[in-house]
Amino acid sequence: MKALSSTAAIFVISFLCSADGLIAAEKDTPFIQDSSVKFSAAVELQGAVFQRLQVERDGIVYVLTDRGLARLFDNRLALDKSFRPLAGLHPLDVTMRAGHLFYLYPDKWLSNDSAGKPLGSLPAGVYHQLVVADDGSVMVAGDAKLGLFKGGRLQSIERPVGVSTGSLFTYRNEFFLIINDAVYRLSSDQLSLFHRGKDVTTLAFRSDEMLVGTRNGYYGISLQSGRETLAPQTKLPFADITCLRPINNDLWVGTSRGAFRKTSDGRTDYYASQRWLRDDHVIDIQQDGTGDVLILTRTGLNKIHFRTMTLAAKAAIYEQKIRLRHNRFGFCSELRLLTPGDITTAEMIDTDNDGTWSNYYMASQAFRYGATGDETARRNAWETFEALERLESINPLGGFPARTYERLGFKYSDTDRWHPVGDGEWEWKAHTSSDEITAHAFGCAVLYETTARTEAERKRIATFFDKIMDHLMRNNWYLIDVDGKPTLWGRWNPEYVNWYPHTIIDRKINSAELIGMLEFAHKVTGKETYRQKAVELLDQFGYRDNITSSVTNIGPTRGFIHQGDDMGNEWNHSDDLLSFVAYWTLHRFAFDKELKKQFASAIKDHWELEKNEQCPVFNFIYASTGTKNYDLAGGLWTLRRFPLDMVDWSVQNSHRQDITKLPVNFRNQQLVELLPPGERRVTRWNGSPFTLDGGNGGHTELAGDEFLLPYWMARYLKLID
Repeated sequence: MKALSSTAAIFVISFLCSADGLIAAEKDTPFIQDSSVKFSAAVELQGAVFQRLQVERDGIVYVLTDRGLARLFDNRLALDKSFRPLAGLHPLDVTMRAGHLFYLYPDKWLSNDSAGKPLGSLPAGVYHQLVVADDGSVMVAGDAKLGLFKGGRLQSIERPVGVSTGSLFTYRNEFFLIINDAVYRLSSDQLSLFHRGKDVTTLAFRSDEMLVGTRNGYYGISLQSGRETLAPQTKLPFADITCLRPINNDLWVGTSRGAFRKTSDGRTDYYASQRWLRDDHVIDIQQDGTGDVLILTRTGLNKIHFRTMTLAAKAAIYEQKIRLRHNRFGFCSELRLLTPGDITTAEMIDTDNDGTWSNYYMASQAFRYGATGDETARRNAWETFEALERLESINPLGGFPARTYERLGFKYSDTDRWHPVGDGEWEWKAHTSSDEITAHAFGCAVLYETTARTEAERKRIATFFDKIMDHLMRNNWYLIDVDGKPTLWGRWNPEYVNWYPHTIIDRKINSAELIGMLEFAHKVTGKETYRQKAVELLDQFGYRDNITSSVTNIGPTRGFIHQGDDMGNEWNHSDDLLSFVAYWTLHRFAFDKELKKQFASAIKDHWELEKNEQCPVFNFIYASTGTKNYDLAGGLWTLRRFPLDMVDWSVQNSHRQDITKLPVNFRNQQLVELLPPGERRVTRWNGSPFTLDGGNGGHTELAGDEFLLPYWMARYLKLID
């Protein structure tokens, strides 16, 4: 590891030496990361009906379809032609015994294992289901008949009067049959009623317990006494059960709205939406030969892949993805996917907030360099800074950073806000917001602290940011657009800020943003006027009181209309991200200890309101104030459960029965429980994690800087070892 710059070293020492002593770093211990694999299918299986999934003891995966038996070849499902005598035959059913595959044909059943000896002749066209017990006895079922193949001969099993045959199951050396919501058990070659339920769909077995799946959850029955061993489980992600599969110490449950895993410690992991499955109607679940879980749905075969990794290894995945397909002129770019989820159809597009998100990516790389001395990270950060510098130089407004820019004729977002450069080659986007300016302050501050090794590099950052601050100062704390008017949100003037009551968060946020920017500008330029203006705003215009006003005061405050927007009618979660990003510079560059103490208290006040989100960005920025009580565990939980798939799939949770929904409220919090990131829509940190449904059908992919920023911040602050 290379030595930090003297500037960076001072900041790290200042942070670590809190009043309570050193803050211990958490080890980056390995965890289990889940991800999805969706297998392709050969042309011959396009539109096929998938019926059953089996995995042979050597790991060969078979799928029964209405077009024959398919087999997984690497990552592609195709009809199995490997056994030439069976290649042209279409099995009616397949099952497994001791890891060996058994086939049922219209006139026989057989297996290729045990030297091909298992074989039984059947009357043609009578039976269409097959199960094999541990002792080798075979039970077959048709619409009108049941048969038991035992001791080399087929014997008929009497059915209950007046019913057709239902679904067959076997466990150890016993056979079970579901008929019209009743479970029958074969004992001494006689079928007897074992249990009567309601809307029974499937069975599974573990130890001496039978699990009964229904249209409304599942429950357990003792195989010895028939008494209930597990009360009805209905508080589930979805209760219409299609299959049950005990795997190791967990229970995997298939439903018509996805699959979920009930772990031995009581956790529920829900796998639904195209992030995880081709479609949500689950047919069958099996464990493969590597410990992963295969899930067969109506439209194909999927796998939930589990691997052990560290946060560092996870970060490397996002790092590579960004460099391979998200680098547009140095911006960290969003992808538009012309075909949902298909990265081969990806286009890098401009967005309204290229300056914002790219600053966060730049900061992640700067933190990475500050933590590791990695020259690749340093180069990445400076390449992005070059793109950000051009945001200011590409337009004639002087210190006005554009939102983004693109080659002439290829703009994508908000096409009415663009202006030609004049060279016939480029266009730039105006209407810049406070989000971008605050992000520039944050990004420049982190770059300056961690990655500017020379005086020339420090001056480069100072010059860029000085232009922005000079623009604001000469325009009375407004960001002036091409029309000579302030942009919609680029407003920090006291007349505008103090127009809001303390019950509207803009008064607090805008004050914190401007004071933090002035503090940082004073730090990097040495211009005393920035300090003087900040003190004037703090003490003469009430910005100190604005900043330290408790966020618990924020509430519904109608009637404050800004250019058509009712500013007090709801809580805007983007304001939380904007606040915490502003807090980084506000606290870190405070002019004196008293200010730093006041700002730390204000940050704590805001964090207390947000801590149930377990947002690592909020938690770790709060940690930078020197506190020990910043919920490191919650931040790590979010990072570890963060999905590797960053495609914006449509995700629904409003149907779930295992969550507590809330009525309409000011904060727009739709449920009580915090769902893992992998079970909700993929968003940046400016989206509420308590939103039930969302997504755009897989038409965009985020880059992954959302993970990298808090991870490398934590590494730099020595919260994670």
